[in-house]
Amino acid sequence: MTKNKTTETNQSVTIFINKVADEVKRRDCFRLLEIFKTHTGFKPKMWEPSIIGFGKYHYKYESGHEGDAPVAAFSPRATSMVIYLSGRFEKRDELLKKFGKHKAGKACIYIKKLDDVNPEILGQMISNSVKEIRKRYPY
Repeated sequence: MTKNKTTETNQSVTIFINKVADEVKRRDCFRLLEIFKTHTGFKPKMWEPSIIGFGKYHYKYESGHEGDAPVAAFSPRATSMVIYLSGRFEKRDELLKKFGKHKAGKACIYIKKLDDVNPEILGQMISNSVKEIRKRYPY
């Protein structure tokens, strides 16, 4: 078994965000902190190497691979802000259509800046994702 490279750390979330060079991304990170705290009910924690996660759950796949992951998270990357949610949650496709300018993968949603999307829709997606993860992985 390989060791998970994404693990919870004691690094300061505020110090990490304050080191984000791009002013718009830095401002968006602080706004996202509030949105995620409100809709997850968890305080932010850093996850290696650059993910801001909320809550934690333990997963185990049929392959035997297991580990811990944040219930919801985001990360300021060079080209976009990455939002990590469940790959499937209630009304996912419907909400993404109303969300605004984004790209979506299985469990990642990519945005350039928070002003391009609807923060209320983001809040609903986070809430729905948290409910889905609680169903699949009680914590």
